[in-house]
Amino acid sequence: MTQRHPTVITDQEIAIGLTPARGASWMREALVDAHHGRLHTPPRVSADLGDGRLVFTAGALDGEWYGFRSYDSFGRDAGDQVIVIHDWYDGAVKAVAISNELGPRRVGAIGAVAADVLANPLATSLGLIGSGVQALAQLQAVAAVRRLTDIAVFGRDPVRREAFCARANALGIGAYPVESARDAVAGKQLVLVATNSATPAIDPAWISPGAFVTTLGPKQQGRAEFGPDLIARADLAVTDSIAQTHAYDPPYVLAGTPEHQRLVSLGAIVAGERPGRIDPDQVVVFCSVGLAGTEAYLLNRLVEHGVQ
Repeated sequence: MTQRHPTVITDQEIAIGLTPARGASWMREALVDAHHGRLHTPPRVSADLGDGRLVFTAGALDGEWYGFRSYDSFGRDAGDQVIVIHDWYDGAVKAVAISNELGPRRVGAIGAVAADVLANPLATSLGLIGSGVQALAQLQAVAAVRRLTDIAVFGRDPVRREAFCARANALGIGAYPVESARDAVAGKQLVLVATNSATPAIDPAWISPGAFVTTLGPKQQGRAEFGPDLIARADLAVTDSIAQTHAYDPPYVLAGTPEHQRLVSLGAIVAGERPGRIDPDQVVVFCSVGLAGTEAYLLNRLVEHGVQ
């Protein structure tokens, strides 16, 4: 076999090549491939290493590649994530990304597709709860698929939320801070909840008719930023990986509740095989769990497009 040298991609190259619009476009393809069974997306697995875990998400695209992402739960700020893809036929490593940039952009891309497909087409106002890396990635991604004219942001730390809005404005996304989660959510047509809160960050009563809501943060029993009552408020509840919701340890926040059975696959909706929003007054909640294999999917797309 002729020796090949894998492409090595860094955060800087990902920041340039994986734009929010491009990420959303490729993620739409990934969701359809996963729904049709061409993209294999098993639930994540982990190895217990004492003070933390090493977590793996694997995936494979039939006839093209297989690969994985690894990351740790030791809580170190600068811990690098690694994404590797192999050639389907000879097993050679095609590409390696050493990146903390790909993960948030990947989750942002999933959220952008969900918002594009499930939110009211006329929605322009957005309430964001959260002021971290994932909150910004999600906001950028949704702004790439929707024209936003009113963006309210709440974070518990007033200094961080002011800084977050300043950064969003520097990126051309007009946002302003508010003093409470309720102020951020009230009257908004799109609501993004991207926190690390162990308890519900919003009251379902705050959600306006016709709103689209995404949850991104903790989602296990005993530590979750939303509860079953939020899903009960929804006319339609959607997730990107039903299989992953059955694989959490501790269990998924909806496990054992009637609301768990209501979850519909985002891939099925994107593929046109299940209905999404059918009325402008419906409340739709998207429970993001991070469809496995999509990190490698995006890395392969970057390589295919010559981003090196």
